[in-house]
Amino acid sequence: MPAQFLLNIMIAFLWTLLMDEDAFYLSTFFGGYIVGSVILFLMHRFFGTKFYLIRVYSTIKLLLIFISELTQSSLLIIKQILSPKLKIQPGIFTYEHNMEGPYELTTLALLLTLTPGSVVMEVSPDSKTFYIHAMDIEESRDQLMRSIKTFEKAILEVTRN
Repeated sequence: MPAQFLLNIMIAFLWTLLMDEDAFYLSTFFGGYIVGSVILFLMHRFFGTKFYLIRVYSTIKLLLIFISELTQSSLLIIKQILSPKLKIQPGIFTYEHNMEGPYELTTLALLLTLTPGSVVMEVSPDSKTFYIHAMDIEESRDQLMRSIKTFEKAILEVTRN
């Protein structure tokens, strides 16, 4: 991926130089970047990896999923705080994941901990199970399981593609 990106930047600079303009124009450089992206897309199979903008798209998608989950869980926390009576039952549950490397495992654990209402308390010795504390185990467990699966899928798209 870094090689494709650097090659794309080099193509954009070459494009800018070959346009023979009096000054450096960002629009010319951006046009060269687009041309370089098309060239690299047509030739990406020779690199032995997938086209690098697919991973960039997956990363942006993961970021948007995180922002969405963060907003939803924050609204749920605000609803719980502003209600006259606390109707929560905190609890701990386990989740078995499909992450393999330390980066995937850490990313999933951090994303889960950053969303309000859940904390990854511990990872099993074989690194295949999370012990997660949820603020409201009855209401939010199913929602949390769906969000964990969504995070897991998005992280795998970023790291394994």
